[in-house]
Amino acid sequence: MTPALYLVPTALGGEPASVLPAAAMETLRGLRDFVVEDAKSARAFLAAVGMPCPMRELRMEVFGEDADALLGPLRAGRPVGVLSEAGCPGIADPGQALVAAAHDAGFRVVPLVGPSSVVLALMASGLQGQRFAFCGYLARDADARRHAIRELERRSRDANETQIFIETPYRSDVLLAALLEACRPATRLCVAIDLTLPTESIVSRTIEAWRAAPRSIGRRPAVFLMLA
Repeated sequence: MTPALYLVPTALGGEPASVLPAAAMETLRGLRDFVVEDAKSARAFLAAVGMPCPMRELRMEVFGEDADALLGPLRAGRPVGVLSEAGCPGIADPGQALVAAAHDAGFRVVPLVGPSSVVLALMASGLQGQRFAFCGYLARDADARRHAIRELERRSRDANETQIFIETPYRSDVLLAALLEACRPATRLCVAIDLTLPTESIVSRTIEAWRAAPRSIGRRPAVFLMLA
């Protein structure tokens, strides 16, 4: 394999073989050097995809402040795979600094095909797909979060733009409650839960309808999409 930085999507919670195409799996199995967000979960993922070598032969570095220092294998002529915790490296996960460093050093960057919770949720939401913004995590403080929600709602209404954001699973119900309290009745909200898993749930309806039939998300990963 030519020296390049390969951005490897990981499973969103299920088996990698069920969501990664054959071509991506073939490329992944040819890699021996990795930069990862968490070494333990990365090893579990690599074991699940059936790497054709003993795990001890895989070289693994964890994301750090000095992205340029992680380009050593590329400079030695070896390809490097990038793994985040769940989903696509560089999107709501570490990785962008390493990608930028690879570009600056003149190395090829190759994104592999795989699941993106943000894109999958937008596809299934029925909301505006021509104009959208991914806003990451909202503030944890209740007042700041309420202000952020109302500002996103205003931006969505003014620009006809879907606003997409996420939360850690143990705070998903807190965010849903804040949305139902802060948003206007006619604003549409989609909540996409457990994407690609057998327990997947995608519900898209107005805030008024959500208030009439509230539901609990529980400690499950969710993507929130709003269109005012």
